[in-house]
Amino acid sequence: MNNDVLDSHAFLSAPPLSPQAFEAAIRAVGAERYHDKHPFHKLLHGGKLNREQVRAWALNRYCYQEAVPRKDAAFMSRAHDRELRREWLHRIHDHDGLGEEAGGIERWLVLTDGLGLPRDYVISRRGALPASKFAVEAYVRFVVEQPLVVAVASSLTELFAPAIHRERIAGMLENYDFVDDHVMAYFKRRLSQAPRDADFALDYIKKNALSRAEQEACIDAVRFKCDVLWAQLDALHHAYVTPAIVPPGAFQLGQTFP
Repeated sequence: MNNDVLDSHAFLSAPPLSPQAFEAAIRAVGAERYHDKHPFHKLLHGGKLNREQVRAWALNRYCYQEAVPRKDAAFMSRAHDRELRREWLHRIHDHDGLGEEAGGIERWLVLTDGLGLPRDYVISRRGALPASKFAVEAYVRFVVEQPLVVAVASSLTELFAPAIHRERIAGMLENYDFVDDHVMAYFKRRLSQAPRDADFALDYIKKNALSRAEQEACIDAVRFKCDVLWAQLDALHHAYVTPAIVPPGAFQLGQTFP
């Protein structure tokens, strides 16, 4: 029997982690794997990318923004707990908007507008890298297929998001003359939204992941989500930094639009 099998059997019989240790294990994943450590983000926030590379990032990141409310709707369709659905619903409103509130996707499109990308091109995802699309769809599928408590845990990269948003706002405003407060509105709004969502999700998994095996599955879900975010940046770095190999049909640096 190999070590992986022995480790999995040990988790099945091990006592649950305390709430404090469980949370610490979740946070340790972010300290090790969150995408703020990716070389592409270092370049983006440090002002080392040109306008065309920033356009490529914004275009591809739209795929993730667009997938989030679909992921949340899929999650809600599986939840029989009315109170859980009521709590989760505002996440869809945060991204898709409701009434006078435009929502996060609209604020992201303000960013891509400001970078000179046509809205219909961005929304179509035609120019996005294949890996960007595959990564976000893997996330949606994960939430559809995994137990609810594990699906909730996969959202907990939001624990680490405010720091990267603050870094991004400061770095991009300081380093790029084609970025202003108006186009950075998405990130400013997420400074308040992400902590609220993360607090609920963290409390939920502490109350509902009752066995060690369930806790370990939740920790693995955060690792998986970090992998999703990291894979998107790997694709951007490979296509638009080095070795600068852009897949057929994807956005090209310097691409013009009618």
